[in-house]
Amino acid sequence: MFTHIMIGSNDLERARTFYDATFHALDGAPGEVDARGRLIYLHEGGRLMITKPIDGNPATVANGATIGIVATSQRHVLAWHAAGIASGGISIESPPTARPNGSFVAYLRDPDGNKLTARTLPTK
Repeated sequence: MFTHIMIGSNDLERARTFYDATFHALDGAPGEVDARGRLIYLHEGGRLMITKPIDGNPATVANGATIGIVATSQRHVLAWHAAGIASGGISIESPPTARPNGSFVAYLRDPDGNKLTARTLPTK
């Protein structure tokens, strides 16, 4: 359904440190910078793009929005969560945990305040 998710950042180098670490924890590649200066992460068929807002205004967080990233194992979720905290993210909601549908999930806010989750796919 989606071609990509684009989020804003007020500090692309800080964002790059955070996202390179969290994608590395998922066995993903570091971000690439395109001709427009946007960070692009490819993972499990999806694309996450991070940019300074093109209207010149500060980047702000979307209230109620969560970006979900597929992890292939509980180990990857835990590594993603730890890498995010070590790279300036904040653990939110519950600690990494199993859900009734069989998925394993963790939540973070990135250094710009965007809400993220890494989770394994449901087993039920």
